[in-house]
Amino acid sequence: MRFRLVNLAVASIALTSAALAYGEPPRHPRPAQQRASAPKPPKAYQQAMVGWHAPVGKSAPVDSTGRPMLVLRSINRNDKVELVAATDAGGFSARDLDRAAYALRAMGGDEHPIEPRTLNIIYRIQTHFQAAEIRIVSGYRVPKANSHSNHGKGRAIDFIVPGTPDADVAKFAREVGFVGVGIYPTSQFVHVDVRPRSYFWIDSSGPGKRNRERGILADLAIASDKRAVDRGERGIAPFVVATDVDLALKARGPIPPPPIDDDDEDGD
Repeated sequence: MRFRLVNLAVASIALTSAALAYGEPPRHPRPAQQRASAPKPPKAYQQAMVGWHAPVGKSAPVDSTGRPMLVLRSINRNDKVELVAATDAGGFSARDLDRAAYALRAMGGDEHPIEPRTLNIIYRIQTHFQAAEIRIVSGYRVPKANSHSNHGKGRAIDFIVPGTPDADVAKFAREVGFVGVGIYPTSQFVHVDVRPRSYFWIDSSGPGKRNRERGILADLAIASDKRAVDRGERGIAPFVVATDVDLALKARGPIPPPPIDDDDEDGD
């Protein structure tokens, strides 16, 4: 027994020395009960999300040209709108943008114009995965004091693509360029927004809980934006509040990618 204890002590010293040699602190695993883990959402929520992720046994409706329509269905209200896209990349009329804003309204009923590019990206996601509809978890949210959330700017949507794993949806969305893409494995949805510079993250927080955001794939975000520029695309202008209409319209035009915007301090 004494011989075994001595051997264990020597092995421990050797491992510690090796770790230090590689510039890493020795690791001492914590007991399982001390390891931080994301709290699981209520069982009823988990069951509901399983249902909302379930595939739909039909295709999206098509318009008079045969092009799939964008279908948005709110999982909280069961509202549904069907929107006609002008091209395979999206493009929606002012009337349909208004209908989308209504479908994406806040829980209290407040509405906000939806940024057209956000809707275009959601449409591309729906058609890429040949989904019958996009199920909306959250669209517009009334901004809180000092909030930088893109939900309060009509630039973000939390959603589910029925029949498709969230990881696959996030992987495709990250290739678009000039987007924020967050995956929420505990709450079981994907977040997509538009912004001047791409940022990707994972957040293990449960529904209604404090964010547990961790940035990921920074190199991919840079490369994705570069590929978008090579395709002739440009990032969206930073969100500003102004009273000069002409200046505001000019600001919304094509611009080169600006420095990182303060939205990056807050994933959603």
